[in-house]
Order: sequence, then C-alpha cells, then structure tokens
Amino acid sequence: MASMNCNAVYRMAPAFEASPWGDFFTNHTLDSLQISHEKMTERVNKLKVEVSGLFGACKSVMEKLNLVDTLQHLGIDHHFEDTIATALSSIHNTEFRSSSLHEVALRFRILRQHGFWVSADVFSKFRNEDGSFVNDIANDPKDLLSLYNAANLMTHNEEPLEEALLFARHHLELMKCNLKSPLAEQVGRALKISLPKTIKREEAISYIPEYNVHDEMYNAAIMELAKVEFNRLQCVHQKELKAISMWWKDLSADIKLDYARDHVVECYFWSYSCLYEEEYARSRLVLTKLLMLTSLLDDTYDEHATLEECRVLSKVIERWDENDVSLLPEYLKKYCLNVISTFKEFDKELEPHEKYRSAYIRKAFQNISKCYLQEAEWSHCDYIPSLEDHVNVSVTTAGGELVAVGLLFGMGDVATKEIFEWAIRGSDTVKACGKVSRFMDDLADFKRGRNKMDVATTVECYIKENNVSSEVAQAKILSLVDDAWKTLNQELLKRRAPLQIVRQITNFARSMMFLYHDKRDGYTSSEYVIETQKNHFVRSFPV
Repeated sequence: MASMNCNAVYRMAPAFEASPWGDFFTNHTLDSLQISHEKMTERVNKLKVEVSGLFGACKSVMEKLNLVDTLQHLGIDHHFEDTIATALSSIHNTEFRSSSLHEVALRFRILRQHGFWVSADVFSKFRNEDGSFVNDIANDPKDLLSLYNAANLMTHNEEPLEEALLFARHHLELMKCNLKSPLAEQVGRALKISLPKTIKREEAISYIPEYNVHDEMYNAAIMELAKVEFNRLQCVHQKELKAISMWWKDLSADIKLDYARDHVVECYFWSYSCLYEEEYARSRLVLTKLLMLTSLLDDTYDEHATLEECRVLSKVIERWDENDVSLLPEYLKKYCLNVISTFKEFDKELEPHEKYRSAYIRKAFQNISKCYLQEAEWSHCDYIPSLEDHVNVSVTTAGGELVAVGLLFGMGDVATKEIFEWAIRGSDTVKACGKVSRFMDDLADFKRGRNKMDVATTVECYIKENNVSSEVAQAKILSLVDDAWKTLNQELLKRRAPLQIVRQITNFARSMMFLYHDKRDGYTSSEYVIETQKNHFVRSFPV
C-alpha cells in the first residue's frame, strides 16, 4: 500500500439532493395528537380484548393459523405475542395431515417465522416420483403464492426449497397479469420482495385496504383494530419525528457539514423499520441519532476529507478525548464535539444498571470509523481489494453491527450484557444483516456508476478477481444476498439470542431490501421512497 500513489487533496463530491421533507416535521403541530392518541389507546385496549377472544373460538388448526396470518399481515400481532406463541407451540406439537398445499405452506411459513423447525419434507407429497411438482399446483395462484413465501424461509442446503422457489416464481410470473385483485397485488408485492423479507408495517399499509368483508376471514373488530392501531402509532411516530427533526436542525446549524446528506427523516425510517411499536421509542430515537451521525462520518471519509484528515479523524474517534479535537481541521471540530456530547446524552437515557451499554455503542461507532478509514485508504489509492478483503471491512461499514448495538442500547432488560457481546463479536445474525446491506447497496452503486472518489464495490472486486462480465458479477453478488438470508432464516431456528432480538435485528436487512430494491439507492435518492414514507408518517386510515 505504501508504494501506491495516493491522492492527498480534497475530493470534490457531487452535491447531494436536499431532503424532500424540509421543515415539515419541525413545523408539525402536536396540539391534537395527545388527545387523539389517548382516545385511540382506549379504543385499542377494548378491541384487543375482543380480538383476543377469537383464539379461543377457533375450532381447528387452520383457523388459528389463518388468524395469526391475518394479524401479521395487518401489523397488529405484537398485541398478542404470548397468545400466538402458545397457539403455535401447540400447533407445532400436533400432527398435521392436510392435503392442501396452501395450508401446508402456511403452517410451514408461520412456524418457521416464529422459530419452530419444520422439515421441507412436508412438501414431498406435492411432487411426482421423478421429483417434479404435480401439475395441478401450477394452475392455482393461491397455492403457488403460499409455496413461494414459505420457500423464502429456506436455510442452507435445502435444495427441495430452492426448487420450490424457482417453480413457484416461474408460474407466478406467467400468470400475474391475469389475476384479480387483491391476489394480483399480493403476488406483485411478493415477486418484488417476498413476504418474509418485507418491512412489516409496509405490508400492513398494503393489506389493510385488501382486507374486506369479502375475505373469508374478515372480522370487523380486527379491521377496526388494524386501522386505529396504525393511526395511534402514527401519532407516536409524528411526535418523535418532530423531536428528532428539531435535534437535527440545531445540530446541522452548528456543525455546518454542507457536503453531507441531510436525511434525518430517512434515518428515522430505518430505525422505525426495525421496531415500530410504542414501547421502543428510546431505541428508535437513539438509533436515528446514531445513524445520522454515522451518515455524516461516512460522507466525510467517502466524499470530502483528504487522506491525512481521514487518518487524524479516525485517531480522534478511537481515543475519544475532547482534548484531541484540536488536532482536527476546523470544519470537523464541531462535528466531533457534537458526537461526544450526543453520546453523553445517550448515557443519560440509561438506568443505573444499564450504564455498561455506553461502552458498547461507543465501540460500535469506533469500529465503523476504522473501517471507513480502510475504505478511504483503498479509494484514495485507486486500489481494488480482493472480494474477501472488501467484505471483511465493508460488512462493518454497511451498518449491521452499528444498528444491532443501537437497537439493543434502548431496549429493556431483554438486552443483557451477554446479548451485547453476542452482537458486537460478530454473531451470524449481525454479520448476515451486514452482508445483505453491503451487497444490496453495492448493486445499486454499481448500477448508478460510482464517483471516482468512491471505494470499489464488491461487484468490481469480483469482476477483477475472476475476469468475468458485469452481468456475471452482479448475479454472483445477488446470490450472496440470498446466502445471507439463508443464514438469517437459520438463526431464527437456532435461538442463539432471544427470538424477539433476532427478528428485530433482521428487520434491518428487510429495510435494505426495501430501500435498495431493483438496484436503487432509496436512502441517498429520496424520490424513490418519499410517497411510501408519506404513507407511513403522514397519511392515516379513515375509521
């Protein structure tokens, strides 16, 4: 590396677009939100009792599975976690002999999503002796959709599910233009991002209008609960967005890093995608601030600073001493002081028995800074590393570890010291999330065409290392996304950490699937997702 001709001057990056949100949430009035929230909470509590009673009224395994599935689609299953866990444990231990592919696939998917092992052998009865699927399946879109979503929960070395996935996708693609609503929309969504890989609240926004009186599982109390609960939580999120926007307005006015992305609402969307429930407000706000500070750090290393400034910045962050800030160039001093100050504010959010968490969140920030520096070294020297070397560094810069620790930081007692160690010492869950993030981001970067100051993508590393076309390289990187998802599915079943935590950290990978779907960069280029985010944060459901 020392012999390389590294660029030591400022790199003039193209200007990033301003956030389309402007001062929308800063100026948002909250006068009526508290009253509305209280009224809706009262109504939700009444409806929860009514809906909870439906479990006892179920007369068969399939009625229970359909009820759980409906609550998950509508994004209200968090109110019935204990009841659902008890029901699924019983279902898992009960013999199941259905001849319906839809029913077998639904049971398979829901049980695996909740950490219960179900063998792929359950689909053998729908195959001929030569291993091909029976003809009738290819003509039933409901069966195919259920099989497709179930197969997306495959783990490593489950070839029958690989075959099922390809079979179902092929036939769904053939028939998708001839389907009626709402099945047509459900198939369309699944072919873009399968149900197990999509953002939960995003599915709820689509499914609420599709759940109507013509649905065989329709229940008026469930429908009202879904709408009222969505609107109630939206009030919570709007209040948080106002607070985080005001924090950012003050911070950005102080540090004045005009070359960096101004995307605090987008950072909030990331943390909200991981956990949207009311009780996780502390995690959402801490993680949003952490992501925004990290985004500024990323843009400094990647888009603006000289190599020597990158090295000094990394050293200052590693030492974490306010006295060292004087070593930095003027434009970075206030940024670093604000970082240290914000982390002190994080610490104040903790209870006395939680104070140990501060060391972990600081370590995660320092780790990502070190890896940003390595990428800057490669970039300034026009060096393309091996794919393995790139991944060893860039999985950290993709944010899996940072997000995992940020989520845990604000959680309650379920986030123990042992869980923090699990997260920061390279658990398979966290690594796999980082890989999904890295590879989806790099596919978008490669499609867009990176700036000359950007580090080479994993796509370019694979092209150089294997002397292949860009099409072959992109297919390989996409296959690595699939491999990472197999690991995440496997981690659900291994229970190395509480199921709740594994699922919430995995939600980060789901957010990356959404933001970077179809090789777009939905974080940097907000126009791709602005209407979707309005559905989440502005538009409510009429009740």
